[in-house]
Amino acid sequence: MSAAATMTWHEDLATLVGDTTGVRLPVAGGDAPAAAVGAGWYGEEEEGRAEEGWAQQAKGFAESTAEMLRELGRGLWDVAAQSLAGAEDSELARRLRKRAKATGKRLSFMNEYLPEERDPVRCWLIVAAVAFVTLLVLGVGSSDETPVELPKKLIISPPSANRIQLPDGRHLAYEEQGVSADRARFSLIAPHSFLSSRLAGIPGIRASLLEEFGVRLVTYDLPGFGESDPHPGRNLNSSALDMLHLADALDIPDKFWVVGYSGGGMHAWSALHYIPDRVAGAAMFAPMANPYDSKMTKEERHKTWDRWSTKRKLMHILARRFPSLLPLFYRQSFLSGKQGQPESWLSLSLGKKDKTLLEGPEFNAFWERNVAESVRQGDARPFVQEAVLQVSDWGFSLSDIQMQKKEDRGFFELIKSLFNQVEREWVGFLGPIHIWQGMDDRVVSPSVAEFARRVVPGATVHKLLDEGHFSYFCFCDECHRQIFSTLFGIPQGPIDPVPQPGEVASELAEETPAPDNLAEEEQGNSSLA
Repeated sequence: MSAAATMTWHEDLATLVGDTTGVRLPVAGGDAPAAAVGAGWYGEEEEGRAEEGWAQQAKGFAESTAEMLRELGRGLWDVAAQSLAGAEDSELARRLRKRAKATGKRLSFMNEYLPEERDPVRCWLIVAAVAFVTLLVLGVGSSDETPVELPKKLIISPPSANRIQLPDGRHLAYEEQGVSADRARFSLIAPHSFLSSRLAGIPGIRASLLEEFGVRLVTYDLPGFGESDPHPGRNLNSSALDMLHLADALDIPDKFWVVGYSGGGMHAWSALHYIPDRVAGAAMFAPMANPYDSKMTKEERHKTWDRWSTKRKLMHILARRFPSLLPLFYRQSFLSGKQGQPESWLSLSLGKKDKTLLEGPEFNAFWERNVAESVRQGDARPFVQEAVLQVSDWGFSLSDIQMQKKEDRGFFELIKSLFNQVEREWVGFLGPIHIWQGMDDRVVSPSVAEFARRVVPGATVHKLLDEGHFSYFCFCDECHRQIFSTLFGIPQGPIDPVPQPGEVASELAEETPAPDNLAEEEQGNSSLA
């Protein structure tokens, strides 16, 4: 058998490494030199020598790696020197030598970690090169994984909204659902929430349910959203007046109900305060309140954002202190022209039922269409206005919506009231206020509903166990039926319109036979006789 055939893998590896490296591996059946690096690493132990622990083995491996890197660096350095022979006197070479010398001086503190040559420029450049190649290989190796799906573009449909002109010349876009104006038993007006539009309304509400209860549902775009003209100086007072002008333009003769969901609750509260005589009642769903309301305690204020994500708290601070920075974030999310999810764009924390709802195809189709309409104008200013309104002075407190009537009482009336319970008289909005609040809502804390109930004595709070921010209000047929039954009682259907005098006369004319025909019939009867 030849000598090559009898060589062990240790000897074969030793021949590949060569004697010039100074690395010697233990040879099976022979005595290993005392300076051998990594002896015992591969499982064989020298005679009379104790087995090394893991620390010694790791140290030996690190030293071997450093030696190999040094040799690789030395080889690359020699190749570079031969390639650049004769160029050392050039201006570029002189500048590079200065940079290399300065870099070596800065890295001199690492010399104690380097092998015997201790040239930081040469050795650490090789380490950086090896690290780069390693990351490149890892990146190529991970290319077989499932590629990340790129976000789709928002598809904005052509303008299609009905619009009215307001007294100040602006146009307000709106949409109607349910029964017609002359058949409506109840009229509802719903301002939308942040990053929404007139297309939202009550998401998933069925036309058959609106018909059953005789409801006319009107939704509209806030200024600068959808197809409504912007209003640079808008506030909550102007928001309530927009609602009033919309009701007058759509021939709502009497009072209407207002629907406030999430951020849209802010505009519903303003209607109760500024135009209470035109509002029949309020249906609130996780309504937002001003976290800086003068009547809110420190504990209530803390609970308002206790379950918010860190990013949402940051956006809250920016809206209150540095609103000019908000467009930078908005253009990276919902104003980027790409589609996204509510929890990422609005920095929301969601519960179990909300996550299940948002993953469904029905909600996703609604969300994409609604957001595309909301950002139609591509302007960040209306969104900044809305965010600032939420955290600034509303112009009123929720306690101003219903206030105890003040009466001038004399001394004896005051003493008498201390011993006898006198019925309190209230002023402001005295109609019904219903608040539905999910107890697993992590967007608008349940503590907000408790605060509203405390300062608005006439409000009725419906606590919904295990419900979140979206799960009760959106795409829930049974929930919508419960809501309408609570607000309107037993369904009575639409109102049969009363015929006008002209219509009555035409109907009578059709039913009454003409005189000529009667005369002919009488003549025919007489001839037969």
